Amino acid sequence: MDLGRIGCWQAQFVTETAADVRAAAAELEELGFGTFWYPEPLIAKDAFAAAAIVLAATDHVNVATGIANLWARDAMTMATGERTLADAFPGRFVLGLGVSHPEQVSAHGFDYSKPISMMRDYLDRMDATPNISTEPEVPATRLLAALRPAMLGLARDRTSGAHPYFVPVEHTRRAREILGEGKLLATEVTVVLEDDPDTARRIARSFTPFYLSKANYTNALLWLGYGDDDVADGGSDRLIDDLVAWGDRDAVTARVEEHLDAGADHVCIQVITESAGFPMVELRTLAPSLLAL
Repeated sequence: MDLGRIGCWQAQFVTETAADVRAAAAELEELGFGTFWYPEPLIAKDAFAAAAIVLAATDHVNVATGIANLWARDAMTMATGERTLADAFPGRFVLGLGVSHPEQVSAHGFDYSKPISMMRDYLDRMDATPNISTEPEVPATRLLAALRPAMLGLARDRTSGAHPYFVPVEHTRRAREILGEGKLLATEVTVVLEDDPDTARRIARSFTPFYLSKANYTNALLWLGYGDDDVADGGSDRLIDDLVAWGDRDAVTARVEEHLDAGADHVCIQVITESAGFPMVELRTLAPSLLAL
């Protein structure tokens, strides 16, 4: 599947009204973004229903779950949902799968002690799901949310590639080495379109504490060489500057280009602001220079 070089990753696809989602999706497709991504926080719209809303409101853009949470549905339900969307919208649906985080899973009584074997078994059960419907003409593309070597290796061996989130350029380099050539590397990059350092970092730190409270993210950052001080208190300036592409349009474009040069096939930008709703002004501003890449 061709994801396009640049995508758009926004939680608003699962938090805003269906009418607002349809309007934003139509404009973002017209702007030229190749793939739309969104999370599955479990307390917002269902990942498959959200995909159907966006796919039906657009003509050719791809839609990707980033990620569909395997704890939210059993493997058979995940497999049948994947097939349904692949059949209805041939060649346009990407199923990004992830194991979530122990801090969230444990609160619901699930055992997170073996995430790699859990994901491997889940993929086995998806693949073994019988089907009495017509098989999709074009199967959905399947990716894994992957941060460290073991999950990146599973993504390489069992799926079309990986979708890393909340990572610096160095992670993209290492992920490409582990995935090798021929596997998709679709990296999320958080963006703050603001060139004042203090303001940009303040906006970034309204976003980072949630992720820095999750061991999967902090362990990945420690693996990359950051220290305990970097991941404390919302993130050091060094960490914020590496994780978040902030600045004017040229600065943001340059950071995205770094990820592409480091081995990403596709970069999906997530614009964060201090306002609610889709950040359409910022996305309109960024689109021409990013899509020129």
